[in-house]
Amino acid sequence: MADDRDRMGTTGSTGSASGIDWSTEDAYWQSNYSSRPYATADRNYGYYQPAYRYGTEAATRYRGRNWSDVESELRSGWDTYEHRGREHGQSTWENMKDAVRDAWDRVTGHHHGSR
Repeated sequence: MADDRDRMGTTGSTGSASGIDWSTEDAYWQSNYSSRPYATADRNYGYYQPAYRYGTEAATRYRGRNWSDVESELRSGWDTYEHRGREHGQSTWENMKDAVRDAWDRVTGHHHGSR
């Protein structure tokens, strides 16, 4: 039986039912990540990409739920997320949650001022 990680985006798309295509989101974030308040000059897009993917997939998976209701679950899932990237030691939830939330907000249509 596949666990939740396997259902969250193993095909390169977040699922046809959602209408959200990861390749489209990936292109958007690649063009826009550097203007985000949490992005630092010493980090390239590859550092943030797993967080954007995770946020996109999570927003699709938890459609209709609030960030505050699922954040602790997402925090727990981040450490075992299969697309998390190679910089595991630096890609902690605390370092990545703003990018995850940014992608979540883009998919859900929510916009927040400061985090």
